[in-house]
Amino acid sequence: MDYHFVSAEKFKKMIENKELLEWANVYGNWYGVPKEPVKRALDRGQDIIVKVDVQGAATIKKTIPQAVFIFLVPPSMEELATRLKQRHTESPSDLALRLKTAEEEMKQLPLFDYVVVNKEGEIDRAVSEIEAIITAEKRRVTPREIRL
Repeated sequence: MDYHFVSAEKFKKMIENKELLEWANVYGNWYGVPKEPVKRALDRGQDIIVKVDVQGAATIKKTIPQAVFIFLVPPSMEELATRLKQRHTESPSDLALRLKTAEEEMKQLPLFDYVVVNKEGEIDRAVSEIEAIITAEKRRVTPREIRL
């Protein structure tokens, strides 16, 4: 996974110049997906995996509706709460906000094509399921034509 950090000024310019496939401010931090590297990879016939929240997925779906959307979920909201608490990275109020947001995001499941459950200690299984989805999509009788 490649992250490229830019100044807030450059990020705002990228928004103004419509250089981002999607962008959002999440918990006080700006995130976005630059269009150009995605377009170059697609033009070369490469697969692209973009990690975004449901808001980002909805934005990308408007631009590239034929893309494949996979919703990665925890086994339960209780397990998500436990995982987040164990990290000790959020204050109690921030934790409550994240859990409330996650509950709202779960309602967006119909936006996605597939769901993969990410069970504690079974990341290899989740990765295998995502790989199986990619393989299945490549074997479609009528492939999706994904262009940007």
